[in-house]
Amino acid sequence: MARIVISENVSVDGVVEVGDGFDRGDWYARIGVADREAWAKLEYDEALGAAALLLGRRTYEWFVAQGWPSRSGGWADRLRELPKYVVAGGTDPDRWANTTVLTGPVADAVAALKRDIAGEIVLYGSGRLARALLAADLVDELRLVTYPFVVGAGERLFGGTDAVRPLCLAESRTVGEGLVLLTYRPA
Repeated sequence: MARIVISENVSVDGVVEVGDGFDRGDWYARIGVADREAWAKLEYDEALGAAALLLGRRTYEWFVAQGWPSRSGGWADRLRELPKYVVAGGTDPDRWANTTVLTGPVADAVAALKRDIAGEIVLYGSGRLARALLAADLVDELRLVTYPFVVGAGERLFGGTDAVRPLCLAESRTVGEGLVLLTYRPA
């Protein structure tokens, strides 16, 4: 049985997406070289440990628009070879190798993936999908790379919730010189 792992970049105040306005966004460009290199290694290592990727439509489209299907290098090669599952209609799975579009209710489709795949299914980005999986109690681990910025506005990973969801801190460590990886599991 697979484990669903949400892997997010988040500001100190919980923002995961700022929309198209890069006056508040593009945190990666604002961190130092040591942080960028450490973050890239962290992401590459995570991809090496994954059995599959899970993406929402907007995150899938972002990866395609950024040229990931044809990029070179270890991380890009690994993402290309991994099975990718996209939750959303209207997505063209032929734009990135090994992509399957999931159909039906999200919770049911992801629960079926958990039963059918062994290993980690890593969810990149996809804030709305992450919130839906959290609400359906399908998430086994949260990995939050916290950037040293207070953004003030934007989409947050944790919006309104129907219940308190206790978490247990499994790991915390510095990544580079200024990022922090916080790993939580359901309590």
